[in-house]
Amino acid sequence: MTHLFKRLALYVLGIFFLAACNKHITEKDQEKLPRRKLQDLVFTLDSISDFKPNLFYTKISTKFSDTNREISFKTSIRMVQDSAINTMITYASLPIVNSMITKDSVVIVNKKDKCYIRQSLDYIKENFAVDFSFTNIEELILGLPVDFDSAQKYFMVHDPYNYIISSHKKREMRRNERLAKEDLIIQYVLTDDAKALKGMYIESPSDSASIKVDYITREIVGGFDLPKEVFIQIISPRNNIRIFMDYEKTEVNERRELILIIPENYEECK
Repeated sequence: MTHLFKRLALYVLGIFFLAACNKHITEKDQEKLPRRKLQDLVFTLDSISDFKPNLFYTKISTKFSDTNREISFKTSIRMVQDSAINTMITYASLPIVNSMITKDSVVIVNKKDKCYIRQSLDYIKENFAVDFSFTNIEELILGLPVDFDSAQKYFMVHDPYNYIISSHKKREMRRNERLAKEDLIIQYVLTDDAKALKGMYIESPSDSASIKVDYITREIVGGFDLPKEVFIQIISPRNNIRIFMDYEKTEVNERRELILIIPENYEECK
């Protein structure tokens, strides 16, 4: 069980960082969508990309499975925009992992094993193969387009049933043309009314790593369009991970204290 809880801590962080996955957005029988101009869809992504609450709280019911196990747990998230993300994982109603992520550090406290991890933000890249920033983590949690840049050139993916905008041309994705070693291929899928983000497919070709995120349902909280039910499938050469998350009791711009305590008798996790 000790090994399980150590891996669980990493996997939960991995939900909000990156590992790997294949396409999952459900294909369903539907009519072809009206054609829209590329610049209109890019404008939609631009308009929602920076719309963040200053303060955010939610409690997430999570169902996790990989090639070896299935497990359910709760995760509470307290977030201060552009500053800190505080998470607490509980299993069978007992707190087992507490963490704090800032722009330059990651601290994880393993309450079961009475140990802690204190690393720079490079810890994310070292463990999850992708160089994600603090802002990218915020974007994933809040259901915003990850790493969107209005100054970048984007391309339409021709799909009559989905509005998909890509950071790279199709032939570049096939041939890995002009892709730097740590370059990411990102595809944004918009809702059928082209007003919100339905999902993302993020791939790191150099690491054979990618992640698919489906925002199954959303809810309006305090004027913000936030995730409600989210499915993430992570596939890597070493594992196949499926995560279903249900956001509950979400609050915005309500102050909550961020808490992380490392008891004196805790040692660094090995």
